Amino acid sequence: MRLLLSIAMDERTPYDRINKHGIQGFLYSFLRGTDYEDYHDKGSFKFFTFSDIFPLGDFEPNKVKSLLVSSPDDDFILTLRDSIHSRDGQGILEGHNIYILNCKVIRAQVSGRFISASPIVLYENSRNNLYYSFNRNKSLSFFLERLKENAMKKYKAYYEEDLNLEGNIFDKLVFRKEVAVRLSKEGRTFIVIGSVWRLLEKFKISKDEEKFYGFIMDCGLGEKNSLGFGFINPLR
Repeated sequence: MRLLLSIAMDERTPYDRINKHGIQGFLYSFLRGTDYEDYHDKGSFKFFTFSDIFPLGDFEPNKVKSLLVSSPDDDFILTLRDSIHSRDGQGILEGHNIYILNCKVIRAQVSGRFISASPIVLYENSRNNLYYSFNRNKSLSFFLERLKENAMKKYKAYYEEDLNLEGNIFDKLVFRKEVAVRLSKEGRTFIVIGSVWRLLEKFKISKDEEKFYGFIMDCGLGEKNSLGFGFINPLR
């Protein structure tokens, strides 16, 4: 399930001033006083993600932008929606007043074709905090293996069941670019490496696999989903 937020600010704010940690904190603020108020302290997977704010470009007074939040947990999305409504859609994002003008629940149809709406992040070596980079390691097979391994692990943790997914998670990929995303938290700066894709396609999805592809569409691909990485949109 997804939540489409239409958002606006009352002052000009540079686009790059809005940090993914800030967006995450903004969303968590609406979970206070709900059954999900301690969700940010959950030690394992958090099973939600969000898109980059779109369209690109600086915030201008009364200029409407959008943000998508998704989760396989319908109660999470409905709780977030109800809390936003109860607070008249007003919040703080990176120290700026932000107004949620519209908040709409949507259900995306499972598809075999996707486009990334935020960078997909994978570790090449998690112990050394080394992110996978196509500029350093051009092995597509390594990327696909890690992507599938991570998705299957999250699927099993959420549903507590195994799935036999044969072959690669995607059969066709069209690369767009690699990005370095700067994150700031408590005065410290971090760089996260991710990849952006024009197309991620699975040619044939069986009935048994529809649940899995619906899950990754709602939960996100790769690492750091709850920080807004790995958000994918279905393509018709």
